[in-house]
Amino acid sequence: MMPSPDVGFLLLPLPGFALLPFGGFLDKLRFSADDEDHSRQRYCRWRILGLAEDETITASCGVEVRTQASPRELDWTHYQYLVVFGGREAGQTRQLAPRYRHLLRQASARGLGLVSIDNACFLLAEVGLLEGHRVAVHWRHAREFATGFPHLAMTTEQLYLLDGQRISCAGGSAAIDLATELLGRHCGRERALKGLADMLVDESRERGHRLRSLQPEPDTGRHLGRALALMRQYLGSAMTVAELAERLGVGRRQLDRLFVARFGQPARAYWQELRLQHLAWRLRHSHHPLALLAEEVGIPDTGYLAKLFKRRFGLTPAQYRRQS
Repeated sequence: MMPSPDVGFLLLPLPGFALLPFGGFLDKLRFSADDEDHSRQRYCRWRILGLAEDETITASCGVEVRTQASPRELDWTHYQYLVVFGGREAGQTRQLAPRYRHLLRQASARGLGLVSIDNACFLLAEVGLLEGHRVAVHWRHAREFATGFPHLAMTTEQLYLLDGQRISCAGGSAAIDLATELLGRHCGRERALKGLADMLVDESRERGHRLRSLQPEPDTGRHLGRALALMRQYLGSAMTVAELAERLGVGRRQLDRLFVARFGQPARAYWQELRLQHLAWRLRHSHHPLALLAEEVGIPDTGYLAKLFKRRFGLTPAQYRRQS
């Protein structure tokens, strides 16, 4: 006889969901759910949930996934977590609130832990289910989240964050680490770690793991490395280069010399380039008005921002968006 599973997960992929965190989370459950590689749901169970059974949800890469259950026929007592996988664009994910509000609140009322993966945190915040909780947000979406929900505490310094019945994950491969953490709570650490070698994952990363890919290059030096990190962190603030230098404990001219030596341009020009590159990305991947995006990049004067953008890219923001 099959043992009763120790923990159950409902997986809710939103339209345009990213396949990497969805597949990684699901395969981690599969490896831990059974002995050897039989893939039976012995120690943990899961179902792919949708608003309707046998609903087709298309990932951002075009792959289609069919749902296995709907809220109407579900035995909620078998599950401890509802895991929501965000869509490609945070703004579009946020607009799904009217469709998913009842389902999310129903899961919360039944005591399930609500888990947001990638930009699913925008949906939970829009529905009002993150009030009083801290949220782990992907660094790419941090400024947009802070603009849309300024009253919510967020962090980009953690792969995932557990805050009571609200759990958030920045996305990507960090979904595997979160799955390992949750499985360890219910199934024990050894079973939680099972299968990582098969997945060619070296180790389960702690929630506060710092990505090497986001760290400054080793030859940038201490002051320059810290300056780059602060520029990204305060992309949307009104902080000046002089204030940045003061925070670093160096002179403005010294900081400019470091940037010219490394990047061929002073600190202000480099910071402006970061902002314009971020604006270009947001124009391609969102439908937000320029006024809102201007706040995200710390240049609230839209006329001045449009002039800078055209000088850099040869097109106005509106023209650039149309061509994208």
